[in-house]
Amino acid sequence: KLSFEDAAKFFSAHRKLKTLLDLMVETGLGYLNLGQSSPTLSGGEAQRLKLVSELARGLPNARDGASASRHLYILEEPTIGLHQSDVARLIDLLHRLVDQGHTVIVIEHHLDLIAEADWVLELGPAGGDAGGKILYQGPVAGLARHQSCPTAPYLRAKLGT
Repeated sequence: KLSFEDAAKFFSAHRKLKTLLDLMVETGLGYLNLGQSSPTLSGGEAQRLKLVSELARGLPNARDGASASRHLYILEEPTIGLHQSDVARLIDLLHRLVDQGHTVIVIEHHLDLIAEADWVLELGPAGGDAGGKILYQGPVAGLARHQSCPTAPYLRAKLGT
Protein backbone atom coordinates (compact mmCIF):
# COMPACT_ATOMS: atom_id res chain seq x y z
CA LYS A 1 0.00 0.00 0.00
CA LEU A 2 3.03 2.31 -0.07
CA SER A 3 3.20 5.11 -2.60
CA PHE A 4 6.25 5.13 -4.86
CA GLU A 5 7.47 8.19 -2.96
CA ASP A 6 7.20 6.39 0.40
CA ALA A 7 8.71 3.23 -1.07
CA ALA A 8 11.73 5.22 -2.34
CA LYS A 9 12.39 6.31 1.24
CA PHE A 10 11.75 2.86 2.69
CA PHE A 11 14.06 1.11 0.20
CA SER A 12 16.77 3.79 0.28
CA ALA A 13 19.45 1.19 1.12
CA HIS A 14 18.65 -0.92 -1.97
CA ARG A 15 20.48 1.00 -4.72
CA LYS A 16 18.93 -0.58 -7.83
CA LEU A 17 15.36 -0.58 -6.48
CA LYS A 18 15.69 2.96 -5.13
CA THR A 19 16.91 4.18 -8.55
CA LEU A 20 13.77 2.82 -10.20
CA LEU A 21 11.50 4.21 -7.47
CA ASP A 22 13.23 7.60 -7.77
CA LEU A 23 12.46 7.62 -11.51
CA MET A 24 8.78 7.22 -10.70
CA VAL A 25 8.94 10.12 -8.25
CA GLU A 26 10.95 12.35 -10.62
CA THR A 27 8.40 11.90 -13.38
CA GLY A 28 5.52 12.95 -11.16
CA LEU A 29 4.19 9.47 -10.44
CA GLY A 30 5.36 9.28 -6.81
CA TYR A 31 1.79 9.47 -5.54
CA LEU A 32 0.80 6.19 -7.24
CA ASN A 33 0.66 3.10 -5.04
CA LEU A 34 2.79 0.01 -5.47
CA GLY A 35 0.66 -2.68 -7.06
CA GLN A 36 -1.92 -0.22 -8.35
CA SER A 37 -3.85 -1.78 -11.21
CA SER A 38 -2.99 -0.34 -14.63
CA PRO A 39 -6.65 0.17 -15.68
CA THR A 40 -6.93 2.74 -12.86
CA LEU A 41 -4.24 4.95 -14.45
CA SER A 42 -5.08 7.96 -16.58
CA GLY A 43 -3.75 8.09 -20.14
CA GLY A 44 -0.99 10.51 -19.11
CA GLU A 45 0.00 8.38 -16.13
CA ALA A 46 0.14 5.24 -18.29
CA GLN A 47 2.24 7.00 -20.90
CA ARG A 48 4.71 8.30 -18.32
CA LEU A 49 4.87 4.85 -16.72
CA LYS A 50 5.84 3.38 -20.10
CA LEU A 51 8.52 6.05 -20.52
CA VAL A 52 9.89 5.36 -17.03
CA SER A 53 10.02 1.69 -17.93
CA GLU A 54 12.01 2.49 -21.06
CA LEU A 55 14.29 4.89 -19.22
CA ALA A 56 14.97 2.21 -16.60
CA ARG A 57 15.94 -0.26 -19.35
CA GLY A 58 18.70 2.15 -20.33
CA LEU A 59 20.23 2.32 -16.87
CA PRO A 60 23.67 0.72 -16.55
CA ASN A 61 23.60 -2.98 -15.78
CA ALA A 62 24.43 -3.54 -12.12
CA ARG A 63 26.91 -6.35 -12.93
CA ASP A 64 29.01 -5.00 -15.78
CA GLY A 65 28.06 -1.32 -16.06
CA ALA A 66 26.89 -1.80 -19.67
CA SER A 67 23.90 0.12 -20.91
CA ALA A 68 20.98 -1.36 -22.78
CA SER A 69 20.71 -1.02 -26.55
CA ARG A 70 19.53 2.23 -28.11
CA HIS A 71 15.95 2.63 -29.31
CA LEU A 72 13.76 4.86 -31.44
CA TYR A 73 10.70 6.29 -29.67
CA ILE A 74 7.88 7.92 -31.63
CA LEU A 75 5.35 9.72 -29.45
CA GLU A 76 2.17 11.36 -30.67
CA GLU A 77 0.91 14.27 -28.56
CA PRO A 78 2.39 13.01 -25.26
CA THR A 79 1.36 16.22 -23.45
CA ILE A 80 -2.39 15.74 -23.94
CA GLY A 81 -4.14 15.88 -20.58
CA LEU A 82 -1.02 16.76 -18.62
CA HIS A 83 -0.80 19.57 -16.09
CA GLN A 84 1.93 22.13 -16.86
CA SER A 85 4.18 20.75 -14.09
CA ASP A 86 3.78 17.27 -15.57
CA VAL A 87 4.74 18.62 -19.01
CA ALA A 88 8.00 19.89 -17.48
CA ARG A 89 8.64 16.45 -16.00
CA LEU A 90 7.87 14.80 -19.34
CA ILE A 91 10.35 17.10 -21.06
CA ASP A 92 13.00 16.14 -18.51
CA LEU A 93 12.23 12.46 -19.06
CA LEU A 94 12.55 12.84 -22.84
CA HIS A 95 15.89 14.63 -22.41
CA ARG A 96 17.09 11.75 -20.25
CA LEU A 97 16.14 9.22 -22.93
CA VAL A 98 18.14 11.24 -25.48
CA ASP A 99 21.05 11.53 -23.04
CA GLN A 100 21.08 7.71 -22.87
CA GLY A 101 21.57 7.65 -26.63
CA HIS A 102 18.00 6.96 -27.70
CA THR A 103 16.29 8.81 -30.54
CA VAL A 104 12.98 10.47 -29.67
CA ILE A 105 10.57 11.76 -32.31
CA VAL A 106 7.59 13.69 -30.97
CA ILE A 107 4.53 14.83 -32.89
CA GLU A 108 3.38 17.73 -30.77
CA HIS A 109 1.70 21.15 -30.66
CA HIS A 110 2.66 22.09 -27.08
CA LEU A 111 5.02 25.06 -27.31
CA ASP A 112 7.02 24.11 -24.22
CA LEU A 113 7.93 20.79 -25.78
CA ILE A 114 8.64 22.31 -29.20
CA ALA A 115 10.93 24.89 -27.57
CA GLU A 116 13.03 22.05 -26.08
CA ALA A 117 13.53 20.17 -29.35
CA ASP A 118 16.93 19.71 -30.94
CA TRP A 119 15.41 19.66 -34.43
CA VAL A 120 11.95 20.74 -35.60
CA LEU A 121 9.95 19.89 -38.67
CA GLU A 122 6.90 22.03 -39.41
CA LEU A 123 4.36 20.70 -41.86
CA GLY A 124 1.60 22.75 -43.41
CA PRO A 125 0.49 25.22 -44.50
CA ALA A 126 -2.70 23.84 -42.90
CA GLY A 127 -4.01 20.47 -41.77
CA GLY A 128 -5.50 17.59 -43.73
CA ASP A 129 -5.56 17.93 -47.51
CA ALA A 130 -4.21 21.50 -47.23
CA GLY A 131 -1.05 20.30 -45.49
CA GLY A 132 1.76 17.84 -45.86
CA LYS A 133 4.40 20.19 -47.20
CA ILE A 134 7.61 20.80 -45.28
CA LEU A 135 7.55 24.47 -44.30
CA TYR A 136 10.65 24.35 -42.10
CA GLN A 137 13.21 21.89 -40.82
CA GLY A 138 16.08 22.78 -38.54
CA PRO A 139 16.85 24.17 -35.08
CA VAL A 140 14.08 25.72 -32.96
CA ALA A 141 15.61 29.20 -33.16
CA GLY A 142 15.34 29.09 -36.95
CA LEU A 143 11.68 28.17 -36.78
CA ALA A 144 11.03 31.10 -34.46
CA ARG A 145 12.56 33.44 -37.05
CA HIS A 146 10.73 31.89 -40.01
CA GLN A 147 8.09 34.35 -41.20
CA SER A 148 5.78 32.00 -43.12
CA CYS A 149 5.39 29.18 -40.57
CA PRO A 150 2.14 29.15 -38.55
CA THR A 151 3.97 28.16 -35.35
CA ALA A 152 6.65 30.88 -35.60
CA PRO A 153 4.82 33.82 -33.96
CA TYR A 154 3.69 31.67 -31.02
CA LEU A 155 7.16 30.23 -30.61
CA ARG A 156 8.72 33.73 -30.74
CA ALA A 157 6.36 34.83 -27.95
CA LYS A 158 7.21 31.69 -25.94
CA LEU A 159 10.95 32.19 -26.38
CA GLY A 160 10.74 35.96 -25.86
CA THR A 161 12.47 36.68 -29.16
